[in-house]
Amino acid sequence: MPVRPSLNDQGKRNMTLKQRSLAIGLALAASPAFAAGTPFSHFTPLAGDVGAGTLPEAAPYRLSSPHFSQTTIVARDVAQARRFDSGSYDMHTANETGPDAGRYLFTVFETGQAGIQRTDLRTMITATIWSSPAAAPALNSHVAFDASRWTPWGSFLTAEESWSDPAAPASPYGRLFEVTNPLADPADINLVHRAILPRVAHEGLAFDRDNNLYFIDERNDSHLFKFVSVNPDATRGDDYFAAGQTFVLRVGDGTVAEATGAATWIPLTDVNGVALPGAVVVADPNGLVAIDGRATPKLPAFRGIRFDRQEDLEIKSLKDGGQMLFVAATTNHKVFAIDLARGTVKLFASQNTRDMATGQPAGSAFKNPDNLAIDAEGNIYIVEDQPGGVADIWFASDENGDGVAEAIGKWASLSTAGAESSGLYFDRFRPNVAYVNVQHPASGVDRTIMISASCPAETSQDQDHQRGHGKARDKD
Repeated sequence: MPVRPSLNDQGKRNMTLKQRSLAIGLALAASPAFAAGTPFSHFTPLAGDVGAGTLPEAAPYRLSSPHFSQTTIVARDVAQARRFDSGSYDMHTANETGPDAGRYLFTVFETGQAGIQRTDLRTMITATIWSSPAAAPALNSHVAFDASRWTPWGSFLTAEESWSDPAAPASPYGRLFEVTNPLADPADINLVHRAILPRVAHEGLAFDRDNNLYFIDERNDSHLFKFVSVNPDATRGDDYFAAGQTFVLRVGDGTVAEATGAATWIPLTDVNGVALPGAVVVADPNGLVAIDGRATPKLPAFRGIRFDRQEDLEIKSLKDGGQMLFVAATTNHKVFAIDLARGTVKLFASQNTRDMATGQPAGSAFKNPDNLAIDAEGNIYIVEDQPGGVADIWFASDENGDGVAEAIGKWASLSTAGAESSGLYFDRFRPNVAYVNVQHPASGVDRTIMISASCPAETSQDQDHQRGHGKARDKD
């Protein structure tokens, strides 16, 4: 069995990659999104929820600043009249690199007949660029697309949030897919199954600066993984996913669920992606063989830390040059922060974190953290998996960057009956613009909402008292 690397040791790359990462970092620092900051962090934390159904579905959020505004840019009832749209809009990303970077917004359909849609933010024309040829349970179906992530080489990743329990017959799902040409005409879109990864119920995907890919299994008693490509500088998915090693995260000896402290990565495969002896390997109904990413990390030799229903992942670059991986764990109302350089896991936010509006622990007001997002200043936003009326988006304040939030505050509250917010995404090129989906409303009209923030003229005193990092409405 290969040597089990520490978080600090794993992912060290050659000088070419380091030079490339430095160049990317300098370019990002010079971009408007990183140079200008964001007005989104200037808000007065909401003290309560908006009532279900009390706001129009076209403008469904109670926002925490009079300088924020919202508008519908995609509505499913309009879309269905023109193209395939199975609804349940989920995660967002944009074309973050390459020609016309930032022009196109991507989202996916988390349904029994999944699909991918692309919105041209210049023309505001939305197209379904790919859809499953059949609905579940057909063997050629694709279901529950959830993830959306732009790759370092300029393609689009999504994956299925569906994988059977070990005691049940293996399903054909739990797969990762790459659209190799996401800006192409819909008739020419190329979707490829990247079979080197274990099968899991996917949601969050995230790349670190060394181009390691992190992913989760979205179920109770599940795990967090890392894929380390043999070709981290690849310019095509065919090369990136040709060979690589998958690891599961372990804290301590792995026996304590949602533990914090020192962590290591435990290998499940060799460097070519071949399962190590003892790993659980299954054949799906289509005859494809893969590691069972749910059963294998429960074995003593591969034991990983257990989280209860992980959802989204985001990576933030730190002032000291390190990176922090944030993980939302829904069932127990927690968000974790993993310092990738130091190899430590901390509890970032929970119901014990102070509510900016009351000065007291948030308690049950903070519930079911699901999606995560990062604005141009590096602030973390936490989106709840809750029904409209109690579905909130929280701003988390971590002023010293230690991976433990000092306070959280309600930034927006969703009114739409039967819906939840999904896919909050801050525009990398326009720091005053964000996008969020209103998913599976009772009306059946999923929406993509664009939230914009203006930059009011403020005195320094206004900035001290209205900036949403915990100084607004705080109590001693």
